[in-house]
Amino acid sequence: MVTIKEIASAVGVSSATVSRVLNYDPTLSISTKKRQAIIETAEALNYATPRNRIRAAAQGIGAGLKIALVHFLDPAQELADPYYVGVRLGIESRCQALKSEVVKVFLTGNAPEAAILEGASGVVAVGHYYGDELNWLRRHSRHLVFADYAPAGDVDDAVLSDVSLAMTRLLEAVHGMGYRRIGFIGWIDAFYGPDNIHSERRCRTYIDWMTKAGLYDPEFCMVERMTPDSGYTLAKAMLSRPNPPQILITCNDNMALGAYRAIHEMGLEIPDDVAVVSFNDIPVAQFLGPPLSTVKIPAELIGETAVDLLLERLSGREIAKKVVLGTEIIWRGSTPRAADAAEIVEARRAAGS
Repeated sequence: MVTIKEIASAVGVSSATVSRVLNYDPTLSISTKKRQAIIETAEALNYATPRNRIRAAAQGIGAGLKIALVHFLDPAQELADPYYVGVRLGIESRCQALKSEVVKVFLTGNAPEAAILEGASGVVAVGHYYGDELNWLRRHSRHLVFADYAPAGDVDDAVLSDVSLAMTRLLEAVHGMGYRRIGFIGWIDAFYGPDNIHSERRCRTYIDWMTKAGLYDPEFCMVERMTPDSGYTLAKAMLSRPNPPQILITCNDNMALGAYRAIHEMGLEIPDDVAVVSFNDIPVAQFLGPPLSTVKIPAELIGETAVDLLLERLSGREIAKKVVLGTEIIWRGSTPRAADAAEIVEARRAAGS
């Protein structure tokens, strides 16, 4: 195996310089010619970074593995939420490419036989787990990766998107468009119970940001236990108030679908009477009337990355890793674009809002 020292000797630089070039250190001051010589020498000698060696080994060990996919939703609940369908499809497609077997386990109600997990090479757990469920997963898994969730601490592998950061960016964007009466509807995180109903990450970020901006109104923040009708009932209640919000942020696209129904039933127009923006970017979002603005969370990539993390563990990685994937705001017809902000603000001023 070619070493960094051998590359350094061939080019006539220090081993530290070679390491920094091959790890793309942007702070390194080195001529373009010398940098190119290091890269070309490494390629000629077939040098592979430690990270690439792990990935290559993972590709080789994937064939014939049995991976348990543990889901926190039952099949009917998952089918109703295209986002989590996307996460599962990402896991399954990655396993198929690696020729690994997938065994599905639904951790709803009574715990399944621990032998299913213990007999698997590793476990990918989709969704949120707390308390006894979390301890059960840790106890019976040889290797464990969480998809779309990161338990507290630094002992677990996990991959997710930072929805708190995404909410901050979203609030900054709509505030920049001139919106001030910004409503939010979401759900109560079951783990925290009735004494802390605003603990869900998007909700908590919304309250903190709006409070710092001097815009927070408790009547514009509504949450309840998640049901198929939550988006409809919460949107209808909020928009029935005497001075309703100008824009409604929903916790996910499923809630936005319910909000659309409530808005249309009330004889209101999107986005003229109330704009709507959401999270996830499920496939149907672009086909609504008008198409839904939403924060795109890469569901399938989360699933694929979870499998890759598991294979890294099987290849010898010992330190826990948390991967945070980026998000993107997809602006569509339910929320006027930032370019239209001046016109929107002027129209509202003229209307006295």
